[in-house]
Amino acid sequence: MKKLLLLAALFLVVVSGMAQDIYLQCGKILDVETGKYLNEHTIIISGNKITSIKKGFQEPLDASSQVVDLKAMTVLPGLIDFHVHIEGESSPSAYLEKFTLDEADIAFRAQEIAARTLRTGFTSVRDLGGTGVNIALRDAINKGLVQGPRIFTAGKAIGTTGGHADPTNGYRSDLAGDPGPAEGVINGVADARKAVRQRYKNGADCIKITATGGVLSMAHNSQNPQFTLEEIKEICKVANDYGYHVAAHAHGDEGMQRAVLGGVKTIEHGTLMSEETMDLMIEHDAYLVPTITAGKEVSINAEKPGYFPPRIAEKALEIGPKIQNTFSKAYKKGVGIAFGTDAGVYTHGENAREFVYMVEAGMKELDAIKSATMTNAMILKKENELGQVKEGFLADIIAVEGDPLKDISVLGDVQFVMKDGEVIK
Repeated sequence: MKKLLLLAALFLVVVSGMAQDIYLQCGKILDVETGKYLNEHTIIISGNKITSIKKGFQEPLDASSQVVDLKAMTVLPGLIDFHVHIEGESSPSAYLEKFTLDEADIAFRAQEIAARTLRTGFTSVRDLGGTGVNIALRDAINKGLVQGPRIFTAGKAIGTTGGHADPTNGYRSDLAGDPGPAEGVINGVADARKAVRQRYKNGADCIKITATGGVLSMAHNSQNPQFTLEEIKEICKVANDYGYHVAAHAHGDEGMQRAVLGGVKTIEHGTLMSEETMDLMIEHDAYLVPTITAGKEVSINAEKPGYFPPRIAEKALEIGPKIQNTFSKAYKKGVGIAFGTDAGVYTHGENAREFVYMVEAGMKELDAIKSATMTNAMILKKENELGQVKEGFLADIIAVEGDPLKDISVLGDVQFVMKDGEVIK
Protein backbone atom coordinates (compact mmCIF):
# COMPACT_ATOMS: atom_id res chain seq x y z
CA MET A 1 0.00 0.00 0.00
CA LYS A 2 2.85 2.38 0.89
CA LYS A 3 4.43 1.80 -2.52
CA LEU A 4 1.11 2.50 -4.28
CA LEU A 5 0.68 5.76 -2.35
CA LEU A 6 4.22 6.82 -3.19
CA LEU A 7 3.65 6.05 -6.87
CA ALA A 8 0.37 7.99 -6.82
CA ALA A 9 2.06 10.96 -5.19
CA LEU A 10 4.87 10.84 -7.75
CA PHE A 11 2.33 10.71 -10.57
CA LEU A 12 0.58 13.83 -9.22
CA VAL A 13 3.90 15.68 -8.99
CA VAL A 14 4.75 14.78 -12.59
CA VAL A 15 1.29 15.74 -13.89
CA SER A 16 1.23 19.02 -11.95
CA GLY A 17 4.65 19.89 -13.41
CA MET A 18 3.57 19.26 -16.99
CA ALA A 19 3.07 22.25 -19.27
CA GLN A 20 -0.58 23.20 -19.66
CA ASP A 21 -2.32 24.51 -22.76
CA ILE A 22 -2.20 28.23 -23.48
CA TYR A 23 -5.17 30.02 -25.03
CA LEU A 24 -4.36 33.23 -26.91
CA GLN A 25 -7.57 35.20 -27.40
CA CYS A 26 -6.68 37.34 -30.43
CA GLY A 27 -8.42 40.41 -31.82
CA LYS A 28 -6.84 39.92 -35.25
CA ILE A 29 -4.49 37.25 -36.62
CA LEU A 30 -2.58 38.08 -39.79
CA ASP A 31 -2.53 35.29 -42.35
CA VAL A 32 0.83 36.22 -43.87
CA GLU A 33 0.24 34.03 -46.92
CA THR A 34 -2.97 35.79 -48.02
CA GLY A 35 -2.63 39.14 -46.30
CA LYS A 36 -6.07 38.71 -44.72
CA TYR A 37 -7.02 38.93 -41.06
CA LEU A 38 -8.84 36.38 -38.94
CA ASN A 39 -10.94 38.45 -36.55
CA GLU A 40 -11.71 37.27 -33.01
CA HIS A 41 -10.04 33.87 -33.00
CA THR A 42 -8.30 31.84 -30.32
CA ILE A 43 -4.93 30.13 -30.82
CA ILE A 44 -4.50 27.05 -28.65
CA ILE A 45 -0.94 26.01 -27.86
CA SER A 46 0.11 22.67 -26.42
CA GLY A 47 3.77 22.32 -25.55
CA ASN A 48 5.69 24.19 -28.24
CA LYS A 49 3.15 23.89 -31.08
CA ILE A 50 -0.04 25.49 -32.27
CA THR A 51 -2.62 22.72 -32.00
CA SER A 52 -5.67 24.61 -33.21
CA ILE A 53 -7.04 28.02 -34.19
CA LYS A 54 -10.73 28.41 -33.35
CA LYS A 55 -13.29 31.08 -34.11
CA GLY A 56 -14.33 33.25 -31.20
CA PHE A 57 -12.72 33.84 -27.82
CA GLN A 58 -12.51 30.31 -26.52
CA GLU A 59 -12.21 29.46 -22.84
CA PRO A 60 -10.31 26.38 -21.65
CA LEU A 61 -12.26 23.50 -20.17
CA ASP A 62 -9.73 22.91 -17.40
CA ALA A 63 -8.74 25.56 -14.88
CA SER A 64 -5.03 24.76 -15.18
CA SER A 65 -4.74 26.14 -18.74
CA GLN A 66 -3.53 29.71 -19.19
CA VAL A 67 -5.52 32.39 -20.98
CA VAL A 68 -3.76 35.39 -22.55
CA ASP A 69 -5.92 38.37 -23.50
CA LEU A 70 -4.78 39.74 -26.88
CA LYS A 71 -8.26 40.92 -27.86
CA ALA A 72 -7.03 44.44 -28.61
CA MET A 73 -3.94 43.22 -30.50
CA THR A 74 -2.87 42.21 -33.99
CA VAL A 75 -1.14 38.83 -33.87
CA LEU A 76 1.61 37.72 -36.28
CA PRO A 77 4.19 34.96 -36.57
CA GLY A 78 7.51 35.56 -34.82
CA LEU A 79 9.90 37.56 -36.99
CA ILE A 80 13.13 36.21 -38.52
CA ASP A 81 16.16 38.47 -39.05
CA PHE A 82 18.43 36.86 -41.64
CA HIS A 83 21.57 38.88 -40.93
CA VAL A 84 22.77 39.57 -37.39
CA HIS A 85 26.08 39.46 -35.54
CA ILE A 86 24.94 38.53 -32.08
CA GLU A 87 28.37 38.47 -30.43
CA GLY A 88 28.90 42.23 -30.45
CA GLU A 89 27.72 45.73 -31.13
CA SER A 90 29.17 48.74 -32.95
CA SER A 91 31.16 51.18 -30.82
CA PRO A 92 34.32 53.28 -31.10
CA SER A 93 36.12 50.64 -29.01
CA ALA A 94 35.15 47.68 -31.22
CA TYR A 95 38.58 47.35 -32.85
CA LEU A 96 40.42 47.50 -29.53
CA GLU A 97 38.09 44.85 -28.05
CA LYS A 98 39.60 42.25 -30.39
CA PHE A 99 42.65 42.42 -28.11
CA THR A 100 40.99 43.01 -24.74
CA LEU A 101 37.97 40.69 -24.58
CA ASP A 102 38.16 36.98 -23.83
CA GLU A 103 35.64 34.50 -25.25
CA ALA A 104 33.86 34.50 -21.88
CA ASP A 105 33.42 38.28 -22.10
CA ILE A 106 31.98 37.92 -25.60
CA ALA A 107 29.67 35.11 -24.46
CA PHE A 108 28.18 37.07 -21.56
CA ARG A 109 27.59 40.07 -23.80
CA ALA A 110 26.06 37.88 -26.52
CA GLN A 111 23.63 36.35 -24.05
CA GLU A 112 22.28 39.79 -23.09
CA ILE A 113 22.02 40.75 -26.77
CA ALA A 114 20.14 37.53 -27.52
CA ALA A 115 17.58 38.17 -24.78
CA ARG A 116 17.15 41.78 -25.96
CA THR A 117 16.60 40.66 -29.56
CA LEU A 118 13.98 38.09 -28.58
CA ARG A 119 11.98 40.58 -26.54
CA THR A 120 11.56 42.79 -29.62
CA GLY A 121 9.74 40.02 -31.48
CA PHE A 122 12.56 38.40 -33.44
CA THR A 123 12.11 34.78 -32.42
CA SER A 124 14.66 33.46 -34.94
CA VAL A 125 17.86 34.92 -36.39
CA ARG A 126 20.58 33.88 -38.81
CA ASP A 127 23.96 34.83 -37.37
CA LEU A 128 26.42 35.49 -40.18
CA GLY A 129 29.79 35.48 -38.53
CA GLY A 130 31.55 35.73 -35.21
CA THR A 131 34.21 33.93 -33.23
CA GLY A 132 32.28 30.71 -32.74
CA VAL A 133 30.67 31.83 -29.49
CA ASN A 134 27.51 32.09 -31.60
CA ILE A 135 27.46 28.28 -31.94
CA ALA A 136 27.76 27.77 -28.18
CA LEU A 137 25.07 30.40 -27.58
CA ARG A 138 22.72 28.67 -30.01
CA ASP A 139 23.19 25.41 -28.12
CA ALA A 140 22.68 27.07 -24.72
CA ILE A 141 19.43 28.66 -25.94
CA ASN A 142 18.22 25.35 -27.38
CA LYS A 143 18.89 23.66 -24.02
CA GLY A 144 16.96 26.34 -22.16
CA LEU A 145 20.01 27.53 -20.23
CA VAL A 146 19.65 31.14 -21.43
CA GLN A 147 16.95 33.11 -23.21
CA GLY A 148 17.24 34.16 -26.83
CA PRO A 149 15.95 33.68 -30.36
CA ARG A 150 16.34 30.44 -32.28
CA ILE A 151 19.78 30.87 -33.87
CA PHE A 152 20.90 29.53 -37.25
CA THR A 153 24.58 30.36 -37.41
CA ALA A 154 27.42 30.33 -39.93
CA GLY A 155 30.02 30.24 -37.15
CA LYS A 156 33.08 32.05 -38.48
CA ALA A 157 32.66 33.62 -41.93
CA ILE A 158 34.99 32.52 -44.75
CA GLY A 159 37.19 35.07 -46.52
CA THR A 160 40.47 35.19 -48.44
CA THR A 161 43.93 36.30 -47.34
CA GLY A 162 43.79 40.05 -46.72
CA GLY A 163 40.10 40.19 -47.63
CA HIS A 164 37.00 41.02 -45.67
CA ALA A 165 36.71 38.31 -42.92
CA ASP A 166 40.46 37.76 -42.65
CA PRO A 167 40.55 38.07 -38.83
CA THR A 168 44.08 39.55 -38.78
CA ASN A 169 43.55 42.49 -41.13
CA GLY A 170 45.17 45.57 -39.68
CA TYR A 171 47.38 43.64 -37.25
CA ARG A 172 51.09 44.35 -37.07
CA SER A 173 53.20 41.73 -38.83
CA ASP A 174 54.30 39.74 -35.77
CA LEU A 175 50.65 39.20 -34.77
CA ALA A 176 49.13 38.67 -38.22
CA GLY A 177 50.46 35.17 -38.91
CA ASP A 178 48.97 33.18 -41.76
CA PRO A 179 45.42 32.08 -40.87
CA GLY A 180 43.99 29.21 -42.90
CA PRO A 181 40.71 27.36 -43.47
CA ALA A 182 40.15 26.61 -39.77
CA GLU A 183 40.24 30.36 -39.07
CA GLY A 184 38.07 31.08 -42.10
CA VAL A 185 40.74 32.12 -44.63
CA ILE A 186 41.10 30.29 -47.93
CA ASN A 187 43.26 30.43 -51.05
CA GLY A 188 42.23 27.94 -53.69
CA VAL A 189 39.71 25.17 -54.19
CA ALA A 190 41.22 22.72 -51.69
CA ASP A 191 41.13 25.37 -48.94
CA ALA A 192 37.53 26.19 -49.87
CA ARG A 193 36.52 22.56 -49.44
CA LYS A 194 38.31 22.27 -46.11
CA ALA A 195 36.82 25.50 -44.73
CA VAL A 196 33.25 24.28 -45.31
CA ARG A 197 34.02 20.92 -43.76
CA GLN A 198 35.58 22.66 -40.76
CA ARG A 199 32.36 24.61 -40.23
CA TYR A 200 30.41 21.38 -40.44
CA LYS A 201 32.72 19.95 -37.79
CA ASN A 202 32.24 23.05 -35.63
CA GLY A 203 28.46 22.72 -35.82
CA ALA A 204 27.44 25.57 -38.13
CA ASP A 205 23.97 25.69 -39.72
CA CYS A 206 24.91 27.53 -42.92
CA ILE A 207 27.93 29.05 -44.66
CA LYS A 208 28.87 32.72 -45.01
CA ILE A 209 31.49 33.97 -47.47
CA THR A 210 32.74 37.49 -48.10
CA ALA A 211 32.58 37.61 -51.87
CA THR A 212 33.83 41.21 -52.06
CA GLY A 213 35.62 43.75 -49.94
CA GLY A 214 33.73 45.21 -47.00
CA VAL A 215 33.27 48.35 -44.97
CA LEU A 216 33.93 47.53 -41.33
CA SER A 217 37.09 45.47 -41.68
CA MET A 218 40.55 46.93 -42.17
CA ALA A 219 40.68 45.47 -45.69
CA HIS A 220 41.71 48.13 -48.18
CA ASN A 221 38.81 47.88 -50.61
CA SER A 222 35.04 47.89 -50.04
CA GLN A 223 33.95 46.31 -53.32
CA ASN A 224 36.60 44.32 -55.21
CA PRO A 225 35.87 40.60 -55.91
CA GLN A 226 37.80 38.42 -53.46
CA PHE A 227 37.01 34.84 -54.51
CA THR A 228 37.44 33.12 -57.83
CA LEU A 229 34.36 31.58 -59.39
CA GLU A 230 35.94 28.14 -58.93
CA GLU A 231 36.39 28.74 -55.20
CA ILE A 232 32.76 29.80 -54.79
CA LYS A 233 31.50 26.82 -56.80
CA GLU A 234 33.47 24.44 -54.57
CA ILE A 235 32.15 26.09 -51.41
CA CYS A 236 28.56 25.80 -52.65
CA LYS A 237 29.05 22.22 -53.84
CA VAL A 238 30.42 21.04 -50.49
CA ALA A 239 27.85 23.11 -48.57
CA ASN A 240 25.11 21.43 -50.57
CA ASP A 241 26.51 18.01 -49.59
CA TYR A 242 25.97 18.97 -45.95
CA GLY A 243 22.51 20.47 -46.48
CA TYR A 244 23.76 24.05 -46.06
CA HIS A 245 22.82 27.15 -48.01
CA VAL A 246 25.48 29.80 -48.64
CA ALA A 247 25.21 33.52 -47.91
CA ALA A 248 27.59 35.96 -49.59
CA HIS A 249 28.50 39.38 -48.27
CA ALA A 250 28.89 41.50 -51.40
CA HIS A 251 29.03 45.21 -52.22
CA GLY A 252 30.73 45.12 -55.65
CA ASP A 253 28.92 43.89 -58.75
CA GLU A 254 31.55 41.51 -60.17
CA GLY A 255 31.80 39.64 -56.87
CA MET A 256 28.02 39.37 -56.73
CA GLN A 257 27.85 37.87 -60.20
CA ARG A 258 30.47 35.27 -59.33
CA ALA A 259 28.56 34.44 -56.14
CA VAL A 260 25.23 33.96 -57.93
CA LEU A 261 26.80 31.93 -60.74
CA GLY A 262 28.65 29.86 -58.13
CA GLY A 263 25.42 28.83 -56.38
CA VAL A 264 25.05 31.23 -53.47
CA LYS A 265 21.48 31.51 -52.11
CA THR A 266 21.54 34.98 -50.54
CA ILE A 267 23.43 38.15 -51.38
CA GLU A 268 23.99 40.33 -48.32
CA HIS A 269 23.89 44.13 -48.85
CA GLY A 270 24.10 44.12 -52.67
CA THR A 271 25.09 47.79 -52.71
CA LEU A 272 26.45 48.27 -56.24
CA MET A 273 24.27 45.66 -57.92
CA SER A 274 23.67 46.15 -61.64
CA GLU A 275 20.50 45.28 -63.52
CA GLU A 276 22.40 42.41 -65.14
CA THR A 277 23.07 40.97 -61.68
CA MET A 278 19.43 41.45 -60.73
CA ASP A 279 18.44 39.39 -63.77
CA LEU A 280 20.96 36.71 -62.78
CA MET A 281 19.51 36.56 -59.27
CA ILE A 282 15.99 36.11 -60.61
CA GLU A 283 17.21 33.41 -63.01
CA HIS A 284 19.12 31.51 -60.29
CA ASP A 285 16.52 32.00 -57.52
CA ALA A 286 18.91 33.96 -55.32
CA TYR A 287 17.67 36.43 -52.71
CA LEU A 288 18.83 39.89 -51.66
CA VAL A 289 19.22 40.58 -47.94
CA PRO A 290 19.32 44.40 -48.03
CA THR A 291 20.53 45.51 -44.53
CA ILE A 292 19.41 49.11 -45.13
CA THR A 293 19.56 49.93 -41.43
CA ALA A 294 23.25 49.08 -41.27
CA GLY A 295 23.99 51.22 -44.31
CA LYS A 296 22.31 54.22 -42.75
CA GLU A 297 23.97 53.68 -39.37
CA VAL A 298 27.54 53.39 -40.67
CA SER A 299 27.04 56.58 -42.67
CA ILE A 300 25.98 58.43 -39.51
CA ASN A 301 28.82 57.02 -37.40
CA ALA A 302 31.41 57.78 -40.08
CA GLU A 303 30.69 61.47 -39.58
CA LYS A 304 31.60 61.23 -35.86
CA PRO A 305 35.28 62.08 -35.26
CA GLY A 306 37.18 59.04 -34.00
CA TYR A 307 34.27 56.59 -34.19
CA PHE A 308 35.90 54.58 -37.00
CA PRO A 309 39.53 54.34 -38.13
CA PRO A 310 39.97 56.71 -41.12
CA ARG A 311 40.07 53.92 -43.72
CA ILE A 312 36.77 52.51 -42.49
CA ALA A 313 35.07 55.91 -42.24
CA GLU A 314 35.95 56.57 -45.88
CA LYS A 315 34.45 53.25 -47.01
CA ALA A 316 31.33 53.75 -44.86
CA LEU A 317 30.58 57.08 -46.51
CA GLU A 318 31.11 55.52 -49.93
CA ILE A 319 28.88 52.46 -49.44
CA GLY A 320 26.34 53.15 -46.69
CA PRO A 321 24.11 55.75 -48.39
CA LYS A 322 23.60 53.62 -51.54
CA ILE A 323 22.02 50.48 -50.07
CA GLN A 324 18.41 51.67 -49.81
CA ASN A 325 18.26 52.85 -53.41
CA THR A 326 19.70 49.58 -54.74
CA PHE A 327 17.16 47.64 -52.68
CA SER A 328 14.34 49.71 -54.18
CA LYS A 329 15.49 48.93 -57.73
CA ALA A 330 15.95 45.21 -57.01
CA TYR A 331 12.54 44.83 -55.37
CA LYS A 332 10.73 46.64 -58.18
CA LYS A 333 12.54 44.49 -60.75
CA GLY A 334 11.37 41.30 -59.02
CA VAL A 335 14.44 40.09 -57.14
CA GLY A 336 13.48 37.94 -54.16
CA ILE A 337 13.92 39.77 -50.86
CA ALA A 338 14.86 38.15 -47.55
CA PHE A 339 14.63 40.38 -44.48
CA GLY A 340 17.97 41.03 -42.78
CA THR A 341 19.41 44.01 -40.96
CA ASP A 342 23.09 43.43 -40.02
CA ALA A 343 22.23 44.03 -36.36
CA GLY A 344 25.45 44.53 -34.46
CA VAL A 345 26.57 47.12 -37.00
CA TYR A 346 23.87 49.17 -35.25
CA THR A 347 22.20 48.63 -31.85
CA HIS A 348 20.61 45.20 -31.37
CA GLY A 349 16.92 45.37 -30.59
CA GLU A 350 16.21 48.04 -33.20
CA ASN A 351 15.86 45.45 -35.97
CA ALA A 352 12.32 46.56 -36.89
CA ARG A 353 13.69 49.84 -38.25
CA GLU A 354 14.41 47.86 -41.42
CA PHE A 355 10.67 47.47 -42.12
CA VAL A 356 10.22 51.25 -42.17
CA TYR A 357 13.13 51.74 -44.58
CA MET A 358 11.88 48.96 -46.87
CA VAL A 359 8.39 50.44 -47.10
CA GLU A 360 9.90 53.91 -47.51
CA ALA A 361 11.74 52.53 -50.57
CA GLY A 362 8.54 51.28 -52.17
CA MET A 363 7.98 47.79 -50.74
CA LYS A 364 4.42 46.81 -49.86
CA GLU A 365 3.86 46.27 -46.13
CA LEU A 366 2.70 42.68 -46.62
CA ASP A 367 5.75 41.88 -48.77
CA ALA A 368 8.02 43.29 -46.07
CA ILE A 369 6.37 41.11 -43.43
CA LYS A 370 6.54 38.06 -45.70
CA SER A 371 10.26 38.65 -46.21
CA ALA A 372 10.78 38.37 -42.43
CA THR A 373 8.54 35.32 -42.00
CA MET A 374 7.61 32.96 -44.84
CA THR A 375 10.55 33.77 -47.13
CA ASN A 376 13.23 33.33 -44.48
CA ALA A 377 11.56 30.17 -43.17
CA MET A 378 11.57 28.74 -46.72
CA ILE A 379 15.28 29.45 -47.25
CA LEU A 380 15.99 27.74 -43.91
CA LYS A 381 13.87 24.77 -45.08
CA LYS A 382 11.63 25.37 -42.07
CA GLU A 383 8.57 26.43 -44.04
CA ASN A 384 6.42 23.81 -42.29
CA GLU A 385 7.48 24.96 -38.82
CA LEU A 386 8.18 28.70 -38.87
CA GLY A 387 6.90 31.86 -40.51
CA GLN A 388 3.14 31.45 -40.13
CA VAL A 389 0.49 31.30 -37.42
CA LYS A 390 -0.88 27.95 -38.47
CA GLU A 391 -1.93 24.65 -36.94
CA GLY A 392 1.01 22.29 -36.49
CA PHE A 393 3.60 25.10 -36.61
CA LEU A 394 5.93 26.01 -33.78
CA ALA A 395 4.35 28.53 -31.41
CA ASP A 396 6.49 31.54 -32.29
CA ILE A 397 3.96 34.37 -32.01
CA ILE A 398 4.05 38.12 -31.49
CA ALA A 399 1.39 40.80 -31.01
CA VAL A 400 1.32 44.55 -31.65
CA GLU A 401 -1.15 47.38 -31.26
CA GLY A 402 -2.43 48.77 -34.54
CA ASP A 403 -2.39 47.45 -38.10
CA PRO A 404 1.06 46.73 -39.59
CA LEU A 405 -0.45 46.57 -43.08
CA LYS A 406 -1.33 50.25 -42.73
CA ASP A 407 1.50 51.41 -40.46
CA ILE A 408 4.56 49.14 -40.57
CA SER A 409 6.23 51.08 -37.77
CA VAL A 410 4.03 49.34 -35.17
CA LEU A 411 6.37 46.35 -35.52
CA GLY A 412 8.92 48.44 -33.64
CA ASP A 413 6.81 48.23 -30.48
CA VAL A 414 5.98 44.56 -29.93
CA GLN A 415 3.76 44.04 -26.88
CA PHE A 416 3.66 40.24 -26.67
CA VAL A 417 6.27 37.63 -27.54
CA MET A 418 5.98 33.86 -27.44
CA LYS A 419 8.74 31.54 -28.58
CA ASP A 420 8.39 27.76 -28.70
CA GLY A 421 5.19 27.97 -26.68
CA GLU A 422 6.76 29.98 -23.85
CA VAL A 423 5.47 33.47 -23.07
CA ILE A 424 8.57 35.68 -23.07
CA LYS A 425 6.92 39.11 -22.82
